[in-house]
Amino acid sequence: MAVQAVQHIRRMRGGAQGQLMLGTDGHPYVVKFQNNPQHMRVLANEYLASKLATAVGLTAPVVELIDVSSWMIDNTPELEMDLGRTRVRCQPGLQFGSRFVGGLMPGQVVDYLPEEQLVDLKNRSEFAGILALDKWTGNANGRQAVFTRKARERRYHAVFIDFGYCFFAGEWKFEDAPLRGVYYRNDVYREITGWDSFEPWLTRLETMPAETVWAAANEIPPEWYGGDLSEMEALVEKLLARRCRIRELIEGFGKSDRKPFPIWGIQGREKTSDTWIPERWGSTIVDRIM
Repeated sequence: MAVQAVQHIRRMRGGAQGQLMLGTDGHPYVVKFQNNPQHMRVLANEYLASKLATAVGLTAPVVELIDVSSWMIDNTPELEMDLGRTRVRCQPGLQFGSRFVGGLMPGQVVDYLPEEQLVDLKNRSEFAGILALDKWTGNANGRQAVFTRKARERRYHAVFIDFGYCFFAGEWKFEDAPLRGVYYRNDVYREITGWDSFEPWLTRLETMPAETVWAAANEIPPEWYGGDLSEMEALVEKLLARRCRIRELIEGFGKSDRKPFPIWGIQGREKTSDTWIPERWGSTIVDRIM
């Protein structure tokens, strides 16, 4: 059952020009419309990838189908899309909704943290898990996250948002590159020491039952991808076939010039002079790290 949108709150930042709206369930949602400037399929991408993230235990917002009526669009001037030289009204019907992090009375939600707070995140280890998922789903964009904490709490908690460019946005293909789908700051990866750092999420992704993926795909309204069920079926089949490549894709990032895993393979972090010497990266000796 879809959640009915009952109130417009404000416009959100971002290429999809989402709108913050209140649902009948009492929760605020970031709503992305079918006729957004990016592509209609980003709604399907958001829904499917968010469901997969939640299925393996990663921290992502609750997602829902949001029904926005013609009456609300006709009576809310802000519900329009800026297409550059022209503006068009938002399309009524079923839209994608991501529950707004922090709710209507957030304690504190930010999209940037200084280094000392970023490395002190309660769930920093989840950046390894979301990296595995982004590589699996072929996220063509950088990894996005917001950080939240409740009143009187010192440490923040990362929440992973914006999955619209998984499956290469509207193209539904996989063009893998080492630096795609990764967070822009190495701080979140620097404590990764080996494949154990990716658990339990990596194994959950590699062994995810096909039924879990199909169930999430079947919940997506066909109008979000043009109604061609064969294209959705092809996407799911390709996705399931890629489970065996997740480690290979992570390795590609690890060997990149970003050098995201500086202590990979170090046993006991033994130090020789001023140089750290990891044991191995896969089957290849890693460069010495100064």
